[in-house]
Amino acid sequence: MDVNQVLEGTLSPDATIRQNAEQQLTQAANVDFPGYVSTLAHELANEQAQPHIRTAAGIALKNAFSSREFQRLREVQEKWLRQVDLDVKRNVKQLALRTLASNDTRAGQSAAQFIASIAAIEVPREQWPELMPSLVQNVTEGASHLKQASLTTIGFICESEDSDLRDSLAQHSNAILTAVVQGARKEEPEADVRHAAISALGDSLEFVKANFENEGERNYIMQVICEATQSDDVRVQQGAFGCLNRIMAIYYDKMQFYMEKALFGLTIMGMKSDEEDVAKLAVEFWSTVCEEELNIEDDNVQAQTEGGADVRPLFNFARVATPEVVPVLLQLLTRQDEDATDDEYNISRAAYQCLQLYAQAVGSQLIPPVLGFVELNLRNESWRNRDAAVSAFGAIMDGPDDAVLLPLVRQALPVLMSMISDSSPQVQDSAAYALGRICESVTEAIEPATTLAPLIGSLFAGLSNNPKMASSCCWALMNVVERFSEPGAQMTPLSPHFQDSVSHLLQATERNDADGPLRTAAYEVLYSLVTYSATDVLPLVADLSNVILRRLDSTVGMQNQIVSVEDRFTLEEIQTSLTSVLLAIIQRLEREIQPQADRIMQTLLSMLHSLGPKSSVPEIIFTTIGALANVIEKDFAPYMEAFAPFFYAALGNQDDPALCSVATGLVSDITRSMGEFAQPYCDAPHKARRRGGRKLWAREGFIVLTETEGQSTTLNNQLKPAILQCFGDIAQAIGGHFEMYLTVVAQVLQQAATVMAASAGGSSDMSLYVLSLREGIMDAWGGIVNAMRSSEKPDTLRPYVESIFQLLHSIWEDGGRVDALMRASMGVLGDLAEAFPNGDYAQYYQAEWVTLLVKEVRSNRENAPRTIDTARWAREQVKRQLATIQSSQHL
Repeated sequence: MDVNQVLEGTLSPDATIRQNAEQQLTQAANVDFPGYVSTLAHELANEQAQPHIRTAAGIALKNAFSSREFQRLREVQEKWLRQVDLDVKRNVKQLALRTLASNDTRAGQSAAQFIASIAAIEVPREQWPELMPSLVQNVTEGASHLKQASLTTIGFICESEDSDLRDSLAQHSNAILTAVVQGARKEEPEADVRHAAISALGDSLEFVKANFENEGERNYIMQVICEATQSDDVRVQQGAFGCLNRIMAIYYDKMQFYMEKALFGLTIMGMKSDEEDVAKLAVEFWSTVCEEELNIEDDNVQAQTEGGADVRPLFNFARVATPEVVPVLLQLLTRQDEDATDDEYNISRAAYQCLQLYAQAVGSQLIPPVLGFVELNLRNESWRNRDAAVSAFGAIMDGPDDAVLLPLVRQALPVLMSMISDSSPQVQDSAAYALGRICESVTEAIEPATTLAPLIGSLFAGLSNNPKMASSCCWALMNVVERFSEPGAQMTPLSPHFQDSVSHLLQATERNDADGPLRTAAYEVLYSLVTYSATDVLPLVADLSNVILRRLDSTVGMQNQIVSVEDRFTLEEIQTSLTSVLLAIIQRLEREIQPQADRIMQTLLSMLHSLGPKSSVPEIIFTTIGALANVIEKDFAPYMEAFAPFFYAALGNQDDPALCSVATGLVSDITRSMGEFAQPYCDAPHKARRRGGRKLWAREGFIVLTETEGQSTTLNNQLKPAILQCFGDIAQAIGGHFEMYLTVVAQVLQQAATVMAASAGGSSDMSLYVLSLREGIMDAWGGIVNAMRSSEKPDTLRPYVESIFQLLHSIWEDGGRVDALMRASMGVLGDLAEAFPNGDYAQYYQAEWVTLLVKEVRSNRENAPRTIDTARWAREQVKRQLATIQSSQHL
């Protein structure tokens, strides 16, 4: 292999050449990993090589030691540890360190990334003790480009997400600080070096806690950072304010002295900077202050509630600084970018977010300066000032006392509603958003008799006039709907407005200029309107179902008109939104949806027929079908024959975990709804039917598919517990008919129990998975035991009683006392006792751990009342079992 030619190929704009080159590199790495790494390291360090070849070598090296998947990353790291001998490792690392001194900046950058990858492997294992001293020496004695590359390396090491590396960096804090502070000093003449140093310092702050405890070291670090905020280089200023943000978040308790002496003034100056990126970071400093002080208040309240003495110091930096900081924030609100996209973060949005946090942190203290600003600018000729005034008022809705806000908001509501029609689209949008904030946080200000109708009217007027403000208007409308919702009410204040609201929303979705966000937002409001509708408007909800079904029917024909990926995305977005509204209608009408059931299923099945294999729409369709099955119960049976092919395909589709998860939940919905009528669909495969020589489908059956998934080694762990729970739901639905599946299902449950016990290890994620899996197993056994007992077939359970108690004993020994698992365990314990009331297995109940487990669950006040009640019932069943032993001994 000509390494130069292959590396050059990896940079080719021709996809075929590039892919071939990447495949050759992958093959070389698989065949001879040590030789592969060594060759690339030599090429990266080769000063005679062309710059782009060195860059390609660096990229290949980085890719050889990185992966987004944790398991794959560990495999790659193990290759370095086990397959590469010490001499090769030493040579490769020396080449990488030597490359840091290259005049080719890109090569130095690539070397820095590669060194960080090796550091993640070797530093935690103390296999590269000379690395940090070498980097420090480079910074103190090297040329400028070597200093910069070495500091960049330290930054890459410190920002690594590798948990083992991060845990080990604290012991290297002295070396790290020596290097980064040396480079960040104002005496450093090279701006690039200083920038690299201040960036690395920001990445390292988490690991230098011991140094921050030392007042002398802390003072020097803070001095260097504060001086960097005054640098002539904007990048250095940004890095310095970024450091201050992180320091405030990590070391708040050490900041009182520095706030008084320097930080207060420096950050105010920074907020006023003409450089927007600097100003944003200075504003974010005060956002961090507010967030930290809010967290401290919450922590202290919790500590006092729990009777703890661990109360954190609260210096009220935000409250003290209000007179100086807030006026600057208010002025920054006027620096809007009228061309900014919705997700673009600029100085005015940074100031708005900070003002929101300030309101939460200092409460009513913020009202006077904000009100003064609002009154001064609300009628200003400049749209920027009007927009800033409206935004400022909306920003303080969460924090001040309601008693103070309420009269102000009631007075302001008519003005804000009128500003929905302002000449400026930006002001219109801000007014709508401010109204949404009021509807969310100061709901008492909206009076049904006087305010509600004009408020709804103004929001719909805004929705009709300006699509750009759609999301704000719809968000406000959703808050209005939730504000006046009264579950089960015969009538609500929204009832008189229901029909007009539905009409406006439907019109908004059909506007010629309606884009995706507008349609989606409008349908979301419609979903909420239906969900929270009162009884008196249910006939209108039923009428709405006809409109939604007509629109869904029309989307099926649109499949043939798709010419691009964008077209498909738009259509699926519309179908998802419409189906969501249909779901809300079904759930709200409940049994009253029965007359529409035929048409609903016809429409949904037509959609399933027309959708492609990668579509996301089936998820919401399945959820909607599940809702229909829940409300019409046994009357769902006639639709199963047509729905089954899609259902079975989704259950067996392990390549689409989301769809498989929804289908798994649907098993429970359908079996509970249909009861014994679901039994034919539990059977293993019928022969495939054919039409015109084309196989239509082969029915697998719930049991076969859930059994396969339960045993799968590739299925998402989060899905397996739900699959196991399905067995219990199926058993309770079909009762004694479950006997024919019991043997195979029991094997799956027993296998899950043994596998989980052997694979927990020390991983917290795996431990949580084991707990959820055990809950699934216990839920399954609970349903099965109940089904066999109620159908008078308890003897079918005898082969499995011992394994059930073995699992219960493991739950007792392993300790994970999760509420749901404990409730399921108590249920199974009691159900088995009822299944064998004559004491056939009383010896199991005689074990001391059984009594202790029941007592512990019953006496744990953190458990839900339902769980405690189940444990009390289980205790009575245990007593009865023990009584059978005493009775037999007496005889």
